[in-house]
Order: sequence, then structure tokens, then C-alpha cells
Amino acid sequence: MSSTEKEREAHVYMAKLSEQAERYEEMVDCMKKVAKLDCELTVEERNLLSVGYKNVIGARRASWRIMSSIEQKEESKGNEQNVKLIKSYRQKVEDELAQICQDILNIIDKHLIPSSASGEATVFYYKMKGDYFRYLAEFKTESEKKEAADQSLKGYEVPFSSYPSATASTELPSTHPIRLGLALNFSVFYYEIMNSPERACHLAKQAFDEAIAELDTLSEESYKDSTLIMQLLRDNLTLWTSDLPEDGGTYSHFLLYASYTHIKPSSLHSTSYIF
Repeated sequence: MSSTEKEREAHVYMAKLSEQAERYEEMVDCMKKVAKLDCELTVEERNLLSVGYKNVIGARRASWRIMSSIEQKEESKGNEQNVKLIKSYRQKVEDELAQICQDILNIIDKHLIPSSASGEATVFYYKMKGDYFRYLAEFKTESEKKEAADQSLKGYEVPFSSYPSATASTELPSTHPIRLGLALNFSVFYYEIMNSPERACHLAKQAFDEAIAELDTLSEESYKDSTLIMQLLRDNLTLWTSDLPEDGGTYSHFLLYASYTHIKPSSLHSTSYIF
């Protein structure tokens, strides 16, 4: 075993250890070192990187939402001094969010996509690009928000385009968890960032319908992940159809149709589900 392979193995082991200890910043640091070796990541390594960043960014996103909610309440009460304190604290969280997003986006562009040889991995990384630019668009304002939204759209669109090694529809079956996760998060982008419930519903329903048609071909290995994401697609559709015009078009009949499928519903929540 070469020194590089030993180094890689040690970083992966430490990332797993960090995950078990719930020390996600250190988990991310370990997997960044693996990514910077400029070799294609295994599925396990790719998932470790994704889980680490998801936890690191997730904690800050939750903090930002809580602060924004409290800020609105204080503004409604006219507590200007408290609002000033919250804005300052929220800016600190936004700076952390921006740094984390730029960090992983640089890793994706400089190391992960150039080192990716499989269509599955490439789709995965472009989905991540869409996700992390979407996270930026959640709190940025004006021109910076538009730029982040534009970049998020580009990230999500690439796997649906004719890009040689990253076409989700040709590289991955309709029931593949990565393809379903891409459709789920892309539809959330349309709903939450672009304020387009109709486009969000169209994308989510198309992915759900295509997966339902191929449900019998699901491998035992991916059944759990795939059906979970299908549940989330359906739950989002249930949530979003209330924002459509009363006639609802195609989507007004979605719940009736979905009730005849054998995907168990999960409990509804007030915000969109992502994967």
C-alpha cells in the first residue's frame, strides 16, 4: 500500500470516528483532505463528505431560521434594541453559512467533478452544487440572492441536460435514490427560492410517476432510500397543491391517485422536505 493510500485510509477512518462522536466539523476536515487527493471518491467516501457537510450546514440553517423568526416577532413588538442585537448575531451565522457553502462549492469544482469518472458521481456532485447555492439563496438579498439562485438552477439543470457524463435520465434509472433526491431538491428550489409552486409540483409529480412505474424493478439494496424519497416527494406535493389555483389542473387529482400506491405516507410538516 502506497503512502497516499495509507493517508486516504486514515482520513476516512477518522471521518467515521468523527461522525460517531458527532464532531462534524472534524468529519468535514478529514473528507476534504481525501477530496484534495484528486482521485475519484468511493460511494462510502462520497456519502461521508455529504453527511459531514449536511450536518455542519444544517445546524447553521436551523439557527438562522430561529433567529429570523424571533427577529420578526421583536419587530412586530417594536423592540428596536433587541432587533439590532438579533441582526448582528444573525449576520455572524450568515457569515458562517457563506463560508461553509463556498468551501464545499470550491471542493466540488476544483477536485470532485474533475476527478469523477462515473455518471452517478457526477450527477451527485451537481446536485450538491444546486443544494449549496440554494442554501446561499435562502439568506442572501437582492443581486447576491439572484446570483446564488441562478447558480443553483445551473447546478440542478446540468444532470437533466445533454452533458455527456451527467445525464440523470440516461445514467440513472427513475428509481435511483440520487435521481429521486435530485428531483426532490430541485422541486424544493422552485417552490422556496423561485416561488413557483406549479413548476415545483410538475417536477415532483413527474419524478414520482416515473418511479412508481418502475417500482417493481427496485433492488433490495436501494428500496428503502428510494421509497423514502418517494414519500417525501408525495408529502411535498400534498403541501404545495394548496398553493395552486383552485382548479389545480393535473395536481388536483394527485392525492387521489397517490392514495392507491403502496408508498406509505409520512406525517406532514409545514416546510418542504429535502433529501
